[in-house]
Amino acid sequence: MEIPVVRKVLDVNDTMAQENRDYFTQQGVYVFNLMSSPGSGKTTLLTKVLQKLAPEIKAAVIVGDVCTTNDADRLSVTGAPVVQITTDDFGGDCHLAAHVIRSAAKELDLTDIDLLIVENIGNLVCPAEFEIGEDSRGVVLSITEGEDKPLKYPLMFRVCNVAILNKMDLVPYLEVDADLAVKNMLTVHPEMPVFKTSATKDTGLDAFVDWLKGEVNKKFGK
Repeated sequence: MEIPVVRKVLDVNDTMAQENRDYFTQQGVYVFNLMSSPGSGKTTLLTKVLQKLAPEIKAAVIVGDVCTTNDADRLSVTGAPVVQITTDDFGGDCHLAAHVIRSAAKELDLTDIDLLIVENIGNLVCPAEFEIGEDSRGVVLSITEGEDKPLKYPLMFRVCNVAILNKMDLVPYLEVDADLAVKNMLTVHPEMPVFKTSATKDTGLDAFVDWLKGEVNKKFGK
């Protein structure tokens, strides 16, 4: 049974997300919503990705966390404009909603930005349910989380356009089957691109960066 008030909240969010999408398109900005559970290595990965994108793709980041500005501080060293959202100020939400992204985007000068990356709050459940006006969504799964997470949290992998299996450098030290993790992702979302990476070792990232560049250029016919 679907609770009407929940449906209304999602409908309102979806309407605002479409308004955001139209706005970002008018500004010539591609929006990528990156999600994961806490500790997946998402911020380290983004730091490396931002460095590889420049100067060809000019990127900015909106970072979501319940508390602290730790991730924004780490990303700011790349030189990319960064805006931090801490949801503890308004109830500790476990996801970023469209109206929050709209407010945060006002803090950025989008006239010189090609790509806006949203580092969503660490959670494999709630962020998957809320569109924010993005063009595409990605999920980072750390190999340390085990092979079964795509099957336990299928919505997250079903709604994403791309997946990243991170911390591959740790495979020799774990009783984890990386190929099974990829197979489980593709069981939930067949034909989804999956990139195996190690952000700390800087391996596998170039292929993902090429994919992201291609998506940005495709939207604007470059």
